[in-house]
Amino acid sequence: MCGIVGLFLKDRSLEPRLGSMLTDMLVTMTDRGPDSAGIAIYGDGAEKLAKLTIQSDTPDADFSTLQSDLAQALGVELHLRRKDTHAVLDLPAALTDTARAALHELRPGVRVMSDGARIEIYKEVGLPRDVARRFDLASMSGTHGIGHTRMATESAVTTQGAHPFSTGADQCLVHNGSLSNHNNWRRRLKREGLRIESENDTEVGAAYLTWKMREGASLGEALEGALDDLDGFFTFVVGTKDGFGVVRDPIACKPAVMAETDQYVAFGSEYRALVGLPGIESARVWEPEPATVYFWSH
Repeated sequence: MCGIVGLFLKDRSLEPRLGSMLTDMLVTMTDRGPDSAGIAIYGDGAEKLAKLTIQSDTPDADFSTLQSDLAQALGVELHLRRKDTHAVLDLPAALTDTARAALHELRPGVRVMSDGARIEIYKEVGLPRDVARRFDLASMSGTHGIGHTRMATESAVTTQGAHPFSTGADQCLVHNGSLSNHNNWRRRLKREGLRIESENDTEVGAAYLTWKMREGASLGEALEGALDDLDGFFTFVVGTKDGFGVVRDPIACKPAVMAETDQYVAFGSEYRALVGLPGIESARVWEPEPATVYFWSH
């Protein structure tokens, strides 16, 4: 049992409140997942620049000289913004893969949470309220975001096992459920060159979607493929650079509710996650249909 929230803003005037609204939604889902929590925020991006969000269990040691060490290794200027155990590196987009390799050499204990023009992912072990406070998530702005509260069932309670999972640029996935054939797909996707670093089945689901889109599928087509290829019970909420998508397995035993107004589209594992949103009393509210792909984009 886990909790998922998502918010896609149509009204730009709400963008400064995105982090605050998502945080309230996430905290409401605490009893569905008290082990760990995470959030992906899609904010502003700069042309030809990328964000590399990283995490360390020993941030004081790992981050203190990382900006200068990495700049020297890459031969370019870059900027590091630290938030507790995470930091965001702003660097030329063309050097993303090179920066990943240099990070592995310079700081073997540092994990990459996400990369892309707009995405930032923050996740840690602990109650959602505490995780949100550590990263000051409520102050963040953006166009859309997704979040997850985890109750671990198939892998350890660790930062690496927390959601969201990102396996492609500006892509991420949160998941409620369990995939029964993830080990077979993990082996196949690794042979295809996908990065899968945990034992969590959700990361395999994220990598599957990345692989399908790398092969030319749209996000909608990739989600439809997941219905055929991934076994188990699942509700997926996916973030991309321009929007977010939702799909439930054909049996749809995991709870889900959506709401749409002229200002936003919202997702929650339960309706109570949505009750604090502006104008929710006049929203169109519905339960997503089984084996049906929903997607909104800017």
